[in-house]
Amino acid sequence: MKFTVQRDALLKTLSLVAGVVERRQTLAVLANVLFDLNQTTLSLTGTDLEVEITGRLELESPASENGQLTVPAKKLLDIVKSLPDGVAINFSLGDNQKVTVSAGRSRFTLATLPAADFPNVDEGDINASFSVTQGQLKRLIDRTSFAMAQQDVRYYLNGMLWELSPSQLRVVSTDGHRLAMCDLASDAIQADIQIIVPRKGILELSRSLVNLDDEVEIVFGPNHLTAKTSGFTFITKLVDGKFPDYQRVLPRGGNKLVTGDRLQLREAFQRAAILSNEKYRGVRLLLSDGQLTIQANNPEQEEAEDSVMVNYQGEALEIGFNVNYIIDVLNVLSDNEVKLTLADSNSSALLEELEDSDSVYVIMPMRL
Repeated sequence: MKFTVQRDALLKTLSLVAGVVERRQTLAVLANVLFDLNQTTLSLTGTDLEVEITGRLELESPASENGQLTVPAKKLLDIVKSLPDGVAINFSLGDNQKVTVSAGRSRFTLATLPAADFPNVDEGDINASFSVTQGQLKRLIDRTSFAMAQQDVRYYLNGMLWELSPSQLRVVSTDGHRLAMCDLASDAIQADIQIIVPRKGILELSRSLVNLDDEVEIVFGPNHLTAKTSGFTFITKLVDGKFPDYQRVLPRGGNKLVTGDRLQLREAFQRAAILSNEKYRGVRLLLSDGQLTIQANNPEQEEAEDSVMVNYQGEALEIGFNVNYIIDVLNVLSDNEVKLTLADSNSSALLEELEDSDSVYVIMPMRL
């Protein structure tokens, strides 16, 4: 089997696919990428048995024959990266089941493993499907993924809830201390389903969404989520568990409404964070008429204080928060003005954009 592929096209697709390949695997073949050649279409697949990505590219001339082989992902990616831009890379599979990769005066021989040993994910039945643009889907993920838990014993928090209802997709993530929620309205959605997509699946899917104006078809199955575009197919297993009732933690009845400039607030919190406790990251917020004062200190007896002019009239309030949680929200919002809704020093804060926000953020207070 022989074929030629342009270095730049291969690098783009191989980088996408190799991202899911883990260096340490129980099965040796999982360290490899599967090459599937069908005339002028070359498909590359990588998997860790939880997430699978297949990228496709077109060859300029047909291959000598159709076929499959698996090649070490990390080594091949390093080789392709090291070659100069614009070169043609020739692949040739020998009788000894080693593949020769050559370009210009460079030549490499790599071991292969049988393509028949490469696992494939069974997508199963389809419960619902719809299409949105890659940009719309990426916005949902970017606005909420930072609040996912990492290695929490409550395994269902190590992922993101995708909730379908007629004409809407809502995504929610929480680590138990904060919550992020974002909605997308779409008439293409006509189902009522909840699934939990694992953390790695979310991060790899977001990395794959680069052609923001192009469509992506989303397919909900009993055990898998599939995303299909003209350039790749992405499959991830789902988390088998029940996501907590996020509606119960949305603060209601907050009577203290604070609005202010997002960038000014973010800069003030970033300055105060410099001298906050490195372990707990707590800052104290002092709210008074027209002003929000942010205070921080640490075990070295160092202190920081910063004030921002805000729109607020009402009772004074003192409340503590993890400063990183607030900065994370202010980083993903895009409007100039943000709204902070508070009730008292023991209640969670609600953060959102001032005008027609499709995103809501909840942050639990800290005792300082």
